[in-house]
Amino acid sequence: MSNPKKRPYFSETREAQAAQTRSRILAFAKELFQTDGFEDVTIEKIAQLAAVSAPTIYALFQSKRGILRALMDEALPNSKREALVEKVTQEKSVKNRLKIAAQISREMYDAERAQLDIFRGASVLAPEFKELEKEREQRRYKRLEESVKTMENEKTLAKGLSSSKAHDIFWALTGRDMYRMLVIEQGWTSEDYERWLSEILIQTLIREDV
Repeated sequence: MSNPKKRPYFSETREAQAAQTRSRILAFAKELFQTDGFEDVTIEKIAQLAAVSAPTIYALFQSKRGILRALMDEALPNSKREALVEKVTQEKSVKNRLKIAAQISREMYDAERAQLDIFRGASVLAPEFKELEKEREQRRYKRLEESVKTMENEKTLAKGLSSSKAHDIFWALTGRDMYRMLVIEQGWTSEDYERWLSEILIQTLIREDV
């Protein structure tokens, strides 16, 4: 007698349940980070509030740092980020590519905004979080490299601006600290920030005659 095949919906149900568990853990972890502070929250506290076992949390996230990484990464879904990045790669106009880069920054940081206070607090209190934030910035710096190479190959970089300096400037201007200072600290609207960032990227990085 042949073995019965596993029904696909069993697997789909398990995946759905796992996704729900993951989302519940992240929601309660975020709540605890806000109320208790990152340092005072333990995996056990999160497990108790989320009504799951601590081993379940370790299996999904490995550590408290892993939970923070997941919270940061879920702010702007990968599908949406990838769609915006694809839009950049398809765009022929360098000015329009820089405008889209400003849009990406705005949408990413808008999505993260509710979590920024948690992350800043964690940066002060937890050395391992500083390392996590450093990793994210290194990845962002690397992703911008291709855009700068394209501008260099097109010979659209501003006169006297080397590709290495253009790379550094691009990374700095599109950083989350710039968004935090202007939008959160100074009260700019997100639209004002995106408009300003578009203009300053164009003025700083590319030739006037482009």
